[in-house]
Amino acid sequence: MKIGLKTLLLPAGEAAVAAAARVLADGGLVAFPTETVYGLGADATNAAAIAHLYQAKGRPAFNPLIAHVSDLGAARKIGRFDAAALQLAEAFWPGPLTLVLPKSADCAVADLATAGLDTVAIRIPAHPVARDILRAFGRPVVAPSANLSGHVSPTIAAHVLNDLGGRIDLIVDGGAVAVGVESTIVGIFDQPILLRPGGLPRADIERVLGLTLRQPPEDAESDSDQPLAPGMLASHYAPRTKVRLNAMRLEPGEALLAFGTDAVSGIEAAAAVMNLSVRGDLDEAAANLFGHLRALDTRAARTIAVMPIPDDGLGEAINDRLRRAAVGRE
Repeated sequence: MKIGLKTLLLPAGEAAVAAAARVLADGGLVAFPTETVYGLGADATNAAAIAHLYQAKGRPAFNPLIAHVSDLGAARKIGRFDAAALQLAEAFWPGPLTLVLPKSADCAVADLATAGLDTVAIRIPAHPVARDILRAFGRPVVAPSANLSGHVSPTIAAHVLNDLGGRIDLIVDGGAVAVGVESTIVGIFDQPILLRPGGLPRADIERVLGLTLRQPPEDAESDSDQPLAPGMLASHYAPRTKVRLNAMRLEPGEALLAFGTDAVSGIEAAAAVMNLSVRGDLDEAAANLFGHLRALDTRAARTIAVMPIPDDGLGEAINDRLRRAAVGRE
């Protein structure tokens, strides 16, 4: 793939959906909205297209990708569903849940997309534009977040253009996303395991299954080991500016990523202040997280200081992203 492509930006609609299907069929790259974040789509059955996607993102080639499909029938063609997997699919699809399953015998997803594993990550997105594109294309689409690898994820089309303009063929603009953090990933192995917190709270999944999700082994999150699922690199989702967590006092030259209305000392000298949710609403905070990080990352602050975020509900996913953003930068 050559950097310097002319990136076409189209508003969501029938013409954009048709154009997206054509680009995917030709082995090109299309960014489109899902309910979680904007995804960068490539034909999941085309190893060359997937290699182009890795190049465009600068993404580590050992990190597996999620195959997005339009319905459960398409999902069952590429993954083997047991009773637990079917329970979760029927309860939460379409929606912000990814299932990591054993590959089916005739799984068409390229090995490059699964990083050589004998499992495949599958999701049915809820966003109507994503579903329309998947139906029009008719094959699985890998679609990691549409940003440069390691940078914060895009929640509006402008974020995609800023990161990937000139690197990809098409951006379909469907407005701001609703959830704002990536999908929750559950591995369906001997016992279901939470591989990545995300837009679907753990408690909702455990309620459907009637059991507690296992945690991944502590050494699963490593930049040198092959991760079990997308988003498990230790220093993922990172802005360029240093990040300091659980801050209730600002140092000179720091920007503040606030939450709620608790007082923070030194705020009068802040380089910039953005609040994830003045009301202390975790859904609102999740939707604002990546956009606010991006905005503060451009403010010439020496550090982004982040106020404490409650760890319940979507707070678990928010804190997971923030910890990854801070790795090697605190």
